[in-house]
Order: sequence, then C-alpha cells, then structure tokens
Amino acid sequence: MSTRFEQAKQRYSKLGVDVDAALEALANKPISIHCWQGDDVGGFENTDSALSGGIQATGNYPGKARNPEELMADFDKAISLIPGKKRINLHASYAIFDGDKVDRDNLEPKHFARWVEYARSRGIGIDFNPTYFSHPLASDGLTLSNPDETIRTFWINHGIACRRIAAYIAKELGCPVLNNVWIPDGYKDTPADRLGPRLRLKDSLDRIFAEKLDGVIDCVESKVFGIGVESYTVGSSEFYLSYAASRPGVYVLLDNGHYHPTEVVSDKIPSLLAFFDKVPLHVTRAVRWDSDHVVLFEDELKEIAKEIVRNDAMDKVLIGLDFFDASINRVAAWIIGTRNMQKALLYALLQPNKKLKELQDSGRFTELMMLQEELKTFPFGDIWEEYCESQKVPSDESWFDTVKQYETDVLLKRG
Repeated sequence: MSTRFEQAKQRYSKLGVDVDAALEALANKPISIHCWQGDDVGGFENTDSALSGGIQATGNYPGKARNPEELMADFDKAISLIPGKKRINLHASYAIFDGDKVDRDNLEPKHFARWVEYARSRGIGIDFNPTYFSHPLASDGLTLSNPDETIRTFWINHGIACRRIAAYIAKELGCPVLNNVWIPDGYKDTPADRLGPRLRLKDSLDRIFAEKLDGVIDCVESKVFGIGVESYTVGSSEFYLSYAASRPGVYVLLDNGHYHPTEVVSDKIPSLLAFFDKVPLHVTRAVRWDSDHVVLFEDELKEIAKEIVRNDAMDKVLIGLDFFDASINRVAAWIIGTRNMQKALLYALLQPNKKLKELQDSGRFTELMMLQEELKTFPFGDIWEEYCESQKVPSDESWFDTVKQYETDVLLKRG
C-alpha cells in the first residue's frame, strides 16, 4: 500500500470512517452497464433502420459495433478497464436470431441464449428491457396505450414474452433479472383525452404482469416528455408511481434524465425507500433535457450516491446506466461513465454519515455545513487509486492508452 493511501486512510479514520469497509462495499456493488452505448441503440433486428420513439444518438465516430460479436468484444474491452462487479443491461432488440428471425411478440429465450453464455463465462449478471421503440407498429408513437386493439395486443404480447425471457435468464444465471418497462407513448400537441390512454396503459400492464415468474424484478419507468411527444406523456411519473404503489411486486425506476430540470433524483430515492424495498435506477446526464450524455463525476451524481449509502440502501438500490454518445469513442464512454458512478459511490462511502446525521438531528447546522465543505477536499483520489490497483485495473488516465490502441487495432478497421 502506498504512503499516500495510508495517510488518506488515517485522515478519514479520524472522522470515524472505515476505509477498508468502504472498499469492500464498493467491490461488491454491481453496476448494470447498458449494451446500447456500443452501437448507438441500433440493436440486431434491422441494422439499417432509424431510431424512433423520442430517441436519438448523434455523431458518427468510427468503429460502431455492427453485430453481436463486435458488441461483445467491445464490452469485454470496456469491463477489463472497469473495477468491481458488473452486469450487462440488454434491450429486447438485441436478440440474436442466427437465421431464426421473429417479430417482437414472438421472442423466446433461445434468442438470448448466446447472451446468457456470454454473461456466464464472465461471471456477470444480466438485466433486461422490452423494446417499445424503433418498430413499424410504434411509428405513431403509441404502443401499450394504442387505441387500436390489434397493435396494443402485439405490444402486450411483447411484454409477456420479455418477462419470460427475463425469468429464463434469471434461472440460467442464478440471480434475479431487473425487467424494466419504458414506452414512448404520448402526443406532440395538446390531447383531447388524457385519461383514456392511461386506462389502456393500466390494463396493458396488468395483463403483462399477470403471470407469476420467479427471478424477475418488474419495474416501470416514467418520462416527462420526448421528441415528438412534447405535450403529453402517457407514462408520467404520477401514473407509474401510483401504479407501482398499488401493484405488489412492481417497482418504479428512476431515470435522472426523465424529470423537469429542477427536479433531482437524489431527493426521490429516500422518498421511495420509505415505501419500497427496492429502487431501480438509470443513471445518465441530462443537458437541459433527457439527452443521455455520458455520466460525469458531478454534484448530482455524488448526491445520488450519498442517498444510496447514507440510507443503508446499497442492496436496495439497483444501479444501471443509460447514456449513448456516438460523437466519441464508444468504449471509452462506457469506461468513463461507469468509473464515475463507482467514484461517486466511493465518495459517498467515505462520508462520516453517522456523524453528519447527528449534527443535523442536534441542530448544529453551522458545524454540519463546515464539515460537509471540508470533506470536499479530503484525499478521496488516493483511496480511489488504491481501489483500482486492488482490482487490477489502471488507477489513472493510463487506461485510455489501452482504448486508443484498441481503436487502432480493431475499431478503425470496421470501415
């Protein structure tokens, strides 16, 4: 161990922080890393189709993954430079057909068998998402709330199929699978009927969740608005919170880009922890709107991590990432975003949370402010470097040399 680490450890110890326990907790907390950063949310159904459903990836940086083999290889390179436990978060549009292509309402576990083998061989878990966008039957922006019963039934059957796939993955890997429902449904301009679409969505969800399945953690994800549905979103925060609160076994996923600009997910986490035993997250970075920028080590990310740690919720809050940037090296984007999420967790684990709470509860607000500010310049970086070294990954910017070499040897040769 370095002298700098030992000195940093002693400084934190004076405030009652157990650095070794913090490092152990961080090493055991899995982060679910989204597959769709690697190919700009393209998937493997129709490689030439455009994104729809209020989703857009901008940029044309060379080297995008074009098939399962390339996406898996890129993900391997990324996770080799990320410390700690990892999971991979899949969308249904990443089914691997091997010549047996079916539409989304007929997806089966066999279409994800190669992903299961991939995860098993690397000792990582999988999370799952039905894909309600970029499909001809979602071209009008309505899926589970569609007034056309034929179209709505198609999407209900897709949701049912995805839950069964999630159950299969959970059984095969021996760990639960978070199955997250997000839909793009809404209207561009002021609707004449706000209740009807939500009643149809409520019925659709009830039919999707009707089957009891082991190993599946069901959740629903709201959004304030999207491109093309600026005036009305069917799956609003109020709708999904009410739905989950009234349906045992269904949880609300918080995406920190899916709320009004002045709302913060860090404040929502403890609110949900008062009522739910699990709180799933999609961590992203919104720049004025839900723009899914790469996660940076900034204030709101630190506050999200603090609420997870100080509320003893490391096992309750299920952390996934959700960003996609086609303007920079995609592998580097994965690494930067995931390492920043882990840095934020370590930063939170190194806070003297018991002492800070005591200061608040005793009304010693001046001392509380002073200590919170002093902690900002504590030698956190020395602890992070020790953690990375113990995890056998680069502790500094030297990881980028590996990515640049991979870009030269692999990515730039894809054309």
